[in-house]
Amino acid sequence: MDLVLSIQYRFLVCADRPMQFSVNIDRQTLELVRPPIPAPPFWTALDYFRCPNCPLDAADNPHCPLCLALAPVVDRFGGILSCDAVDVEVETGERRIFQNTTVQRALGSLIGLIMAVSGCPHTAFFKPMARFHLPLATEEETIYRASSMYRLAQYYIRMSGGSSDAGLEGLKRIYKNIHQVNMAVAKRIRDATRTDSSINAVIILDMFTKSVPYDIDDSMASIRNLFEEYQGLCQAFDVEEDVHEITYCR
Repeated sequence: MDLVLSIQYRFLVCADRPMQFSVNIDRQTLELVRPPIPAPPFWTALDYFRCPNCPLDAADNPHCPLCLALAPVVDRFGGILSCDAVDVEVETGERRIFQNTTVQRALGSLIGLIMAVSGCPHTAFFKPMARFHLPLATEEETIYRASSMYRLAQYYIRMSGGSSDAGLEGLKRIYKNIHQVNMAVAKRIRDATRTDSSINAVIILDMFTKSVPYDIDDSMASIRNLFEEYQGLCQAFDVEEDVHEITYCR
């Protein structure tokens, strides 16, 4: 197995030559693998519009790891408008996806992936979603994936003897922290670029991020019917002599 997971984004805007971005992720740590930037842009300094909830020490981290990860993307899209049409192709190890959409939506998908693996402590919770990246996911798909990821994390916590969170309160706190990160990053990017594509991509991501803590209960209720077959299921499969039996609560 390759030690690096590589996800390719290709953008074709206005019939120009495609712009390609390779997001290379260490399979063990799920951290972004990228070459160092010799002269990081001014807006990547940790204390430049620093996130109010940032736990990093500027002495050890003079530059924001999330902004360092985004810098090449912001630079490349500096002259492109957010409303421009784009053909985007995303290739993962398992599949290839094509879509015609707006720059801000396609770019938001790439930025969301990069943020998760950037090294920011607040976005690190989304590493499992980056590992199983779903490009250009809808809001409903993202709610499903994020809540499923969080529930699976609680299973592992419980298996390790910890106390799990059955009410998704921790996921709501995660999204509230991400909202603060998004707002600070948008301020940085506004000073870094001539056009609005990267800024709007972050803002669109944040519109969803900001709504999650308040809408997640309603969103969970809206898809509850998908799990009706699980109602009353006490014990999944009792395996005895290769015969599978299902026991239901009555």
